This record gives sequence, C-alpha cells and structure tokens, in this order.
Amino acid sequence: MMTNLFSIFDPSTNILNMSLNWISTFTGLFLLPLTFWLIPSRMTFIWNSVVNTLYKEFKLLIGETAHTGETFIFVSLFTLILYNNVLGLFPYVFTSTSHMAMTLTLALPLWLSFLIYGWMNHTQHMLAHLVPQGTPPILMPFMVCIETISNLIRPGTLAVRLAANMIAGHLLLTLLGNTGPTLSTSLLSVLVFAQIALLTLESAVAMIQAYVFAVLITLYSSEVN
Repeated sequence: MMTNLFSIFDPSTNILNMSLNWISTFTGLFLLPLTFWLIPSRMTFIWNSVVNTLYKEFKLLIGETAHTGETFIFVSLFTLILYNNVLGLFPYVFTSTSHMAMTLTLALPLWLSFLIYGWMNHTQHMLAHLVPQGTPPILMPFMVCIETISNLIRPGTLAVRLAANMIAGHLLLTLLGNTGPTLSTSLLSVLVFAQIALLTLESAVAMIQAYVFAVLITLYSSEVN
C-alpha cells in the first residue's frame, strides 16, 4: 500500500538490501557498444544523422573558442538523458531522471567546472558578465546581485526542470491508470485513448527535455570561453 502518490517513484526493487532500480541507468552503456558489431541499419543511419546534427549545433553555440572534444561531452550527455527518459516510459522500469539525485549529479559538476575554469582563466570576462551592457551606474550594484544569484541557481533550475517534467507526466499516467478498475466499459475505451495520447506526449517531452538540458549546459559553457 502506497503511503503517498510520490512513493511510486521510490526505488523498491532490491536483492540483499541492494537497490537494483538504478541499474537501468547503466544498461545502455553495455548495450550501445554492441551495435558497432552489427551491420548498419536504417536506425543506425538515423541516429548518426541526429548525432551529427547535434554536434554541428553545439559547435555553433559554443563558438570557435571551444576546446577540442568539448562538444562530444554534450552530445554524450544528451544521449544519456534521452536513453533514461525513454526507458522510463516502459512499464515497471525505474525512471532515474525523475530523481534529483540523478539530475543534480549531472548538472552540478558541469556547472561548477565551467564556473571555476572561467574565474581562473577569464576573470575579466566573468566580471563583465555580471553587469549587462548599457546598465545605468546607479543600478550596477543591484545587477551584480541579480546576475550572481541567477548564476548560482543554474544547476538547481537545470535539475528541477528535468526532474519535474519527467515526474509530472508519470504522475498523470498513474492517476488515470488507477481509475481504470472503477470505470465502465464505455469510459474505459476513452481512458485507453487518453493514456495513449499522454504516452505520445511523454515521448516528445522525453526528447525535448534531453535537448533542453544539453543546450543549456552548452550555453553555460560558451559564456566562460
């Protein structure tokens, strides 16, 4: 019996008190390399075109001053988040990206590394970002406070945005699914169509949120170069 609605997202599968839910996050690391030994299929070509498009877009966002290989980090981050988001749409599969323990672990180290690198190597550039161009002198102290706060809450907003978007759709699907046994046959068909529509929407949300997370991290990286 659930103590509350959010308990459906608690890790519960365990053997010898060892949680097995988080294993779903790492199964992709074992499955993806096997595709290199298979004959290229249409799905492989589609995924390669997606990766190439993302690489070009992230390269454009970062600019010419980006370090070699920096774009591959963001493409890999997009792949990891997309894999976990889509995997969470399957029944009885743990959605790791609906937990702050997962999303904050992805956002905080990247944001902190960019911040430390920027202040150590481009101090004047980072100071200039605290005061937008054209700000009146009397408002400069307030703008410095506002920009500092907005920079400090960036990892939190990234983590909350991803977790909240993933958990909201799953909660709605669960609430509608729990009403199934109490509905009549005519209303049950309506519920099935509603669940299919919501599942389609969640599939789009899974892709969009992975893209938004990767793009925002890329933009934060471009500000320190």
